[in-house]
Amino acid sequence: MGEKRSNFTGKLGFVLAAAGSAVGLGNIWRFPYLAAKYGGGIFLLVYLILAVTFGFALMIAEIAIGRKTGQSAISAFGTLSKKFSFVGVIASVVPAIILPYYSVIGGWVTKYLFVFATGGAKASASDTFFTDFIAKPMEPIGWFLLFIGLTALVVLLGVEKGIEKVSKFMMPILVVLVLVVSVYGLTVDGAMDGLVYYLKPDFSKFSATTVLAAMGQLFYSMSLAMGIMITYGSYMKKDVNLASSVKQIEFFDTGIAFLAGLMIIPAVFAFSGGDAAALNKGPSLMFITLPKVFDSMAGGAIIGAVFFLLVLFAALTSSISLFETVVSIVRDKLGWSRKVTCVVVLVFCVALGIPSSLGFGLWSGIAVMGLSILDMFDFVSNNVLMPVVAFFTCILVGYVIKPKAIIEEVELNGPFTRKTLFTVVIKYIAPICIVLILVSSILDVLGIAKI
Repeated sequence: MGEKRSNFTGKLGFVLAAAGSAVGLGNIWRFPYLAAKYGGGIFLLVYLILAVTFGFALMIAEIAIGRKTGQSAISAFGTLSKKFSFVGVIASVVPAIILPYYSVIGGWVTKYLFVFATGGAKASASDTFFTDFIAKPMEPIGWFLLFIGLTALVVLLGVEKGIEKVSKFMMPILVVLVLVVSVYGLTVDGAMDGLVYYLKPDFSKFSATTVLAAMGQLFYSMSLAMGIMITYGSYMKKDVNLASSVKQIEFFDTGIAFLAGLMIIPAVFAFSGGDAAALNKGPSLMFITLPKVFDSMAGGAIIGAVFFLLVLFAALTSSISLFETVVSIVRDKLGWSRKVTCVVVLVFCVALGIPSSLGFGLWSGIAVMGLSILDMFDFVSNNVLMPVVAFFTCILVGYVIKPKAIIEEVELNGPFTRKTLFTVVIKYIAPICIVLILVSSILDVLGIAKI
């Protein structure tokens, strides 16, 4: 390849970019929904324990693989072991599937920010506003094109001038905005009951399903098994402390997820009179329930605008990392320039994103396994391919190149105090848990009894 491989300028740039990737829509609406569904405080406790064990081990492995090989996912696995080249191919398919439909949802967020910023908060609280909007053929596509265009522009500018610069700007603002909305939400009458539900573990609600749901969320939330952390690791300089960087990324990611729960659960609880079921799954929470909550608040139009601005920032930092990962994979494989690759990836995303958007309107009659086009892409990438990639990553690290290879990479610039934990999780615990996630999610979509 003609151009020298890009690098982050240092630890701060790497941590903020990787944390920006991890902090996305999964933290803002998926985490609060799952926390509410699986018992509030007990889900939160299980998630935190898994984040510092299971999540930490997988993230360390992926970033170390990227830095050790200096390659994106498509080449990194094959560089470590020829027999595992196929894992690189699957890992490369994941961001390519996620990016287009994720950007469709990013377009919806952009639309809602525009609506709240232009005085349309009242209208957005009506029961049919969201469904009427996504059923339109052209308007959602327009917002999708704007969102994916912004994403492509940042990636076109490169790692240092684009991704790192934007992450350094967006991430601190995102943290401040989350704190502002969280604190404001707690002032609503009845919010304290929601706060207790969210923070106090109820051990009677603990089950295997709680653990599997928390583990599945970890993949989604921490950008694991998508090739992203391998790609960002390949841009990481050898003198940056890897172990402490991962701790900081985890702190950022888990902190934002926690604050998102704090921001959403108490407010929705108060609005619904203590009904946890009001925290419906997916888009309905963010685009139907929350506008109603904002409409019922004093100053809700302003808070709603601030909320959708922070969600837009979270969505953009993640879409940028997905786009960059696909660009890096194509460049590593074909040796094209960044400019040409960005244009090709953009065209590909538009071609795949438009059907995802139309699946809620003109093409709503098309269903695969009872799922809409967007939900089908989401299921294949998140529930099937990502656990497969994570499982084989554990096998590669645990039994082929051995944990020692990763530990040596981590210890290039500092002690790795959790190396025993890392070894045990990557060899024994993670592979079993990942198989259970895969089986559980497939049974779930097929309508068969869950584990």
